[in-house]
Amino acid sequence: MLAYLNYPGWLKPEIIPGLPVRWYGLMYLVAFAIAYFLFEYQRKRGALEASDDDVASFFFWGILGLLLGARLFAVTVYDPTGYYIRHPWFIFWPFNASGQFVGLQGMSYHGGVVGCIAGTFLYCRKKKFSWFQWADVVVAGLPLGYTFGRLGNFINGELWGRITTAGHGMVFPHAPAFPLKFDWVRGFAAEAGMEISKTARFVNLPRHPSQLYEAFFEGIVLWAVLWFVFRLRKKFHGTLASFYLIGYGIVRFFIEYTREPDADIGFPIELVDTGGEIYRFTSFFNFSTGQILCFLMILSGSLLYFILSKKGKRL
Repeated sequence: MLAYLNYPGWLKPEIIPGLPVRWYGLMYLVAFAIAYFLFEYQRKRGALEASDDDVASFFFWGILGLLLGARLFAVTVYDPTGYYIRHPWFIFWPFNASGQFVGLQGMSYHGGVVGCIAGTFLYCRKKKFSWFQWADVVVAGLPLGYTFGRLGNFINGELWGRITTAGHGMVFPHAPAFPLKFDWVRGFAAEAGMEISKTARFVNLPRHPSQLYEAFFEGIVLWAVLWFVFRLRKKFHGTLASFYLIGYGIVRFFIEYTREPDADIGFPIELVDTGGEIYRFTSFFNFSTGQILCFLMILSGSLLYFILSKKGKRL
């Protein structure tokens, strides 16, 4: 009996081989549809007074801001080479060097949050709506939709976690393999219950399926807490927006300990020397870019809640 899992071989990024339609893009459409459905569910039950046109425009500006922010963060914060800054015309170019359609590969969640906030805030200000009231209605259902975005990452076989000997560790086919000439690699493989051929030179070690961790905890669990607890007990507009920032930031911060940082970035804050070993957990005191941004989310949400609660504006 194997002590690890193999990535499902039948999962492919393309819905129909040969056509430029991918599961990842479809999952984003599903995520937007769920967020819209749950928004409408609340609106029809009195959470918000708005016309159909207002809701459609609000979502248009939110989605536009999300896509712009997610892409711009991905090609700046997560691209230390500066390639896109020197070649800005490729930021939104969906084709590779050979002319093949590949979509916009590389989107940042945190950039999406910033962009979505900016887009919806500008729209609410123009229409003289309370942004905090609208934001509360959106974030109550948003995490459930986000679940499908992470499932899209899993189907793509990307954003895998660090190596692990846990029984639910998974071998991702596109993850980099490790040379068997190192004793620690052979020992790790043996501990994971892997049978290695005598002629093999490299081995693909099991990793945390961190995409599934995020889909469950940042998606389903966070949604359930916001929907069934804070949504029914909010005391002022902005309550759910604050707790969404805090909750997502905390959950993602700890899941990042199982997720492998980008190889070209590593740990911007490295208090314990890793020797370049970003592929396995070494210390709680080394922080990835994602963790830094999550800390800023926690701080922002806490300050927002404190400021709004001090205003004493109760519903």
